[in-house]
Amino acid sequence: MKQKIAITLDRDLLSFIDRQAQGNRSDYLNSLITQERRKILVDEIIAALQEDIQDPEYQSEIAEWDPLAGDGIDA
Repeated sequence: MKQKIAITLDRDLLSFIDRQAQGNRSDYLNSLITQERRKILVDEIIAALQEDIQDPEYQSEIAEWDPLAGDGIDA
């Protein structure tokens, strides 16, 4: 569901958006924000995984479960 908002932009930014938007500012801005949100989420996931790699307790638990990862696949 889309919602209308009002924003204030510098003139040069609005001119840039108008050149890039191909007539639809809303779609263009939605696309940019979606890309930025995806980038932030990926960065957060990578940071969490890097944190897990540094955690010896987590690594120990993974090592215990690892041999069971394929159990039942051939059943």
